[in-house]
Amino acid sequence: MGEFDVGQPIPRTEDPRLLTGGGRYSDDYNLPHQLRGYVLRSPHAHAEITTIDLALASTMPGVHAILTAEDYRADGHGDLQCGSRWNDRQYQPPNPPLALGRVRHVGEAVAFIIADTIDQAKDAAEAIQIDYAELPANTITAVAMDEDTPAVWDERENNECFYEQRGYPEETRAAFEVADIVVERVFPITRTITNTIEPRSYLGDYNPMDQRYTLYTGCHYPHKIREQMATEVFHVAEQDVRVIAGDVGGSFGLRGSVYPEQVLVMWASQRLARPVKWTAERSEAHLSDYQGRDNYSVAKLAIDADGNFLGMHVRTLAALGAFVTTGGNGPPINNLGTLAGTYKTPAIHVEVSGVFTNTTPTCPYRGAGRPEAAYIIESLVEAAAQKLGRDPADLRRQNTISPDAMPFKTGLVFTYDCGEFENNLNDGLEMIDYAGFEARRAEAETRGKIRGIGISNTIERAGGPSMEEATVRIDKTGNIMVLAGTISQGQGHDTVYKQIVAEQLGVSVDRIRVREGDTDQQGIGGGTGGSRSATCGGSAVLRASLAAIEKAKRLAAHQLEASVDDIEFADGTFTIAGTDRSMTLEQVAKVSYAPGKQPEGVDAGIDERATFSPSAANYPNGTHACEVEIDPDTGEIEIKAYVIVDDVGTVLNPLLLKGQIHGGVAQGVGQAIMERAVYDGVGQNVSGSFMDYAMPRAQDFTLFDVKSNPVPTQQNPLGVKGAGEAGTVGALPAVMNAIEHALRGAGVEKIDLPASPERVWQALQIAS
Repeated sequence: MGEFDVGQPIPRTEDPRLLTGGGRYSDDYNLPHQLRGYVLRSPHAHAEITTIDLALASTMPGVHAILTAEDYRADGHGDLQCGSRWNDRQYQPPNPPLALGRVRHVGEAVAFIIADTIDQAKDAAEAIQIDYAELPANTITAVAMDEDTPAVWDERENNECFYEQRGYPEETRAAFEVADIVVERVFPITRTITNTIEPRSYLGDYNPMDQRYTLYTGCHYPHKIREQMATEVFHVAEQDVRVIAGDVGGSFGLRGSVYPEQVLVMWASQRLARPVKWTAERSEAHLSDYQGRDNYSVAKLAIDADGNFLGMHVRTLAALGAFVTTGGNGPPINNLGTLAGTYKTPAIHVEVSGVFTNTTPTCPYRGAGRPEAAYIIESLVEAAAQKLGRDPADLRRQNTISPDAMPFKTGLVFTYDCGEFENNLNDGLEMIDYAGFEARRAEAETRGKIRGIGISNTIERAGGPSMEEATVRIDKTGNIMVLAGTISQGQGHDTVYKQIVAEQLGVSVDRIRVREGDTDQQGIGGGTGGSRSATCGGSAVLRASLAAIEKAKRLAAHQLEASVDDIEFADGTFTIAGTDRSMTLEQVAKVSYAPGKQPEGVDAGIDERATFSPSAANYPNGTHACEVEIDPDTGEIEIKAYVIVDDVGTVLNPLLLKGQIHGGVAQGVGQAIMERAVYDGVGQNVSGSFMDYAMPRAQDFTLFDVKSNPVPTQQNPLGVKGAGEAGTVGALPAVMNAIEHALRGAGVEKIDLPASPERVWQALQIAS
């Protein structure tokens, strides 16, 4: 294996640039003569806008314009649209970038002030006089559809945006009729606030000379944003919109949707013939950044007397917030199949209602439905083991799908192509010393502590059918440029794509450059989300590399006066088989640009484009095991051990993989024990700052022990499975199962998310 080949743990090649100040994040983009924008936001969760008086504010120093929804409608631009509809009954409410007549959540944009400086814009905002007539607010997902709950939209009196079901209703009903044991649990899945290092920032630039819009933005999907801005918002050709996405200081789903402020800066630039920039403040982000999760599920599992899973039913209310964002309806439905877990449950039926609430809209958050699903099934398994008097690990093993059953059609939507689930479980139990747990629990009791251990067998869907494009361009000097339609938010695309190219072309990674995020440079791009980059983007890079080699072979054969079939390529050199006659890649690249040096029918240069779309998704899987110790006097939780066995197929770079797994686990642990967005009865976000919204720190963790058990998939030429969200999917159920296992000995059967010290202490007090 070469030094830079796939599978080698080379450090991230992008880090020297980023660590020495060479990054270019959204707020780093500036243009001559740019203006600054400020958004005036609603202080109310639900209210009619009765009057807006701009007279004084419009005359203040430095102010160029104050824009409202009436201006937007007058200019004829379109609303922000949901990316997909599950059925014809799904309600798509109007969603202009500025509130039209009524506000529906605290922080909704009401007016956009553009001035020479941000301070001038803020001063003008304070001078705007707005009268509101407050209306009752609906903020609790669990009761959103109740008869006496206020309607967010008059057209939907029960607040249901959509109803969708998956699975086998009749078969599931029959399974429960014959079941010997039924376990049922309620799962309030807390809302999360996605806190990134870099707040959202956008720069819009409309050029009246060529009538083109340019948007500088950190995002997941530059090409999709281009399409939406062109076709849905501004009603122009796609070629008239350019999106440039630079470095991204974290996203986790946050930057995957179109935001009102992206529209506002482009629209304002068109009106004023000046670039316009907007950057969020942290407190503003807590109000206006789309948020994650927020479900209420009732789930039950049917089991026979021998412990075999027979069927499962889940009813979920999924909060969409006040509007349906670009991808907001995806998480409740896209990954429902994950509820099947790694088990043979033959019949599953799931019902989901997307519901409106007077809260900030939701969007995908790392895992996008998979952590919630894993938490439900793995918690039900623990409850079943308790009811049966069985060891949870043994009950899992009994119901786990075996490798020889692959491909396996689950009882809910998905068909798994490959995996060794029981091996993952066995390795995880050994790594955490499951057999020795009782001795450790007894020792903890002597110190006045309670100890618990939790297991999670998890699986997720990743990299489903979707088109991706890549270009491999070799210049006259033999140096290589890779253009990709994905966009990195810290995953290490620069490094991994270089490794793929380096392995195929036999060059050092130092000679390769990777460019992403400019819709003018790469025509097709599926972006980054759903753990698809390696599957789709990496496979496209591989195909483009192979296409470059094939063209170079034709060029080399022509120069060497040999048949193409006789040309062999290895370690960066083209050789006539059985001879010592050869040309290096550099030599071939140089001659490829020389006039008259190409064979008939072959264009000059080596500039090869390739696309890839998998025919089916892949299914990363693994086992997480967590051991915790709880102080009953304070409710404080300490993670004593955490192990992960992952199967992400071919491991492209084990160092980067561990980084992704560690980061995902951190976010899963955060939701399990501390993160929670809270709205009061009138719709105010009372967790609107870092003083009120807790996130995990290094001190909240122990060292992670990670082992890979790769089973390559056949769904793509690299054999890779998604890795970016696997850590989060497994962490939430593993940690919660460990906490509940510890508390069970003290008489606490269940605790809701987040299992904060306060909640744990209160539960222990009630039980005692």
